[in-house]
Amino acid sequence: MTSQVSSPADQADGSEGIQSAGEAVVGEQRGGPAQHGAEKEVRRVDRVIIRFAGDSGDGMQLTGDRFTSETASFGNDLSTLPNFPAEIRAPAGTLPGVSSFQLHFADHDILTPGDAPNVLVAMNPAALKANIGDVPRGSEIIVNTDEFAKRAMAKVGYETSPLDDGSLDGYRVHPVPLTTLTIEALKDFGLSRKEAERSKNMFALGLLSWMYHRPTEGTEKFLRRKFAKKPEIAEANVAAFRAGWNFGETTEDFAVSYQVAPATKAFPAGTYRNISGNLALAYGLIAASRQADLPLYLGSYPITPASDILHELSRHKNFGVRTFQAEDEIAGIGAALGAAFGGSLAVTTTSGPGVALKSETIGLAVSLELPLLIVDIQRGGPSTGLPTKTEQADLLQAMYGRNGEAPVPVVAPRTPADCFDATLEAARIALAYRTPVFLLSDGYLANGSEPWRVPDLEELPDLGVRFATGPNHTLDDGTEVFWPYKRDPLTLARPWALPGTPGLEHRIGGIEKQDGTGNISYDPANHDFMVRTRQAKIDGIDVPDLEVDDPAGAARTLVLGWGSTYGPITAAVRRLRAAGEPIAQAHLRHLNPFPKNLADVLKRYDKVVVPEMNLGQLATLIRAKYLVDAQSYNQVNGMPFKAEQLATVLKEAIHD
Repeated sequence: MTSQVSSPADQADGSEGIQSAGEAVVGEQRGGPAQHGAEKEVRRVDRVIIRFAGDSGDGMQLTGDRFTSETASFGNDLSTLPNFPAEIRAPAGTLPGVSSFQLHFADHDILTPGDAPNVLVAMNPAALKANIGDVPRGSEIIVNTDEFAKRAMAKVGYETSPLDDGSLDGYRVHPVPLTTLTIEALKDFGLSRKEAERSKNMFALGLLSWMYHRPTEGTEKFLRRKFAKKPEIAEANVAAFRAGWNFGETTEDFAVSYQVAPATKAFPAGTYRNISGNLALAYGLIAASRQADLPLYLGSYPITPASDILHELSRHKNFGVRTFQAEDEIAGIGAALGAAFGGSLAVTTTSGPGVALKSETIGLAVSLELPLLIVDIQRGGPSTGLPTKTEQADLLQAMYGRNGEAPVPVVAPRTPADCFDATLEAARIALAYRTPVFLLSDGYLANGSEPWRVPDLEELPDLGVRFATGPNHTLDDGTEVFWPYKRDPLTLARPWALPGTPGLEHRIGGIEKQDGTGNISYDPANHDFMVRTRQAKIDGIDVPDLEVDDPAGAARTLVLGWGSTYGPITAAVRRLRAAGEPIAQAHLRHLNPFPKNLADVLKRYDKVVVPEMNLGQLATLIRAKYLVDAQSYNQVNGMPFKAEQLATVLKEAIHD
């Protein structure tokens, strides 16, 4: 969904993740599926964090997506954290089978999905037990009481019902028989009990939509569109959704609803839509191909969490996009590299295990010096690891995971929306310097979402390329010939010759080439020259200087991040500055080559702290290259950092 914002941005406060008490408005009239005339208190708050949790078959991701879409259309700033098991259908009612979706939305600029939910919707005992540890005392918990049977509770280790034994006394618990109420609402639809039960997530969505004054029309249209071939199922889901709304409106258990005003001051003027990282990346690839006036070719093998890019691009043949779902990872990148030779903007998408399989062909692309985008949506490893959990542990693999000296540029987006711009930047480097480029996203960015300002076409960079059209070298005897490895003196890029162009026939392959001619060469001096030239080409890539956020210039501690740690780091920095603590922040997009001013930036500070979702890979590179005693703070639990967690660590570093 898109929304228009016309007010200027301003700076948000540093209290991210805390729901304010707000102000109460009693008797405010409301719109929705039904009007019952009841007057209830409406409390205005500046932010809310909601977590939907249930079995992986309960539709929690769909529920969260719909609530997010309506929140985006309403104009709030938002950030999401889907969290689901790797199994297609994990065992029902078990802790490993719990799927959750967390949404943080606010009336101002926010950066993370929030540290802890203000509201937990628990569809069964497993969902409650798996998530209760993250819920602060005093928060609201909506529980589907129909699922709290003895057997279901015993399956997750509850000896007594947490609804009755006092263990939830510190919370505002709303016991709601969601299943029973849904079945009752759908009794006239002729559905079986099992079919009717499937709509309980829509009942919960309707209740939460009432509770937080979310628009409803978009969800009803979505349901009718999604189930267009089964109109009776569509109408049943709409009825369950409306029943949930009406339940909130009429029940005495929910005496208060909440308003979160649109974030009218959070964004620059423009047209906005909610977007996930993978969707932004797919759109970035399409935009890059159009700006380069090249066909887009994706050679890919499905792998979590990168598959959505393949799915999305396959829908856009009208933009000159060709997608090839290969039989394996090696075939996928092989086809992509062939497309690059043929003059396409070539891409392969994967995750860490796939990068390992593609490494030989990446080395071949380095030798051929052809543009190729390698999109790595990182996940927990090693091996199969944690397919649906996030991690930043492929940085060193991207830097060095090939035989020989095979340098490859590395670019990393920092937010879901930034995946669009980072993709354009990776394409710029690949096309201008004739090189494969790694684009390192991760599962947190890929599946998370936030508002994205749709750019005007004139804002997009010109990525136009010039193919070789004729001879580029004159021999001593005056003969004009084409040398495939005669380089541009500024970029050191070799010419890009389309196959079939008369007079430009040349040899390619993985065996070392002679400088200039491209002929096979085993000469030691030539090999030394070619290795150093390929490295010099990457080292000479023009990347922007690193920007440092140090408002007063008095900080002695710098927090340096890369990739998806941007949100939690920035939220932590805001908290510290709000408390009067001086701290500087910088965030790297270009990891190879580093920005040329990075050495000077590091020298300005007494301490450098590097938070990473790995065991210190960027810190290792910083120490090795700049001889700086960078302090690592690491996490590898498959989840993103929390802002309060980093704020505590950084405060200790400031005062250590």
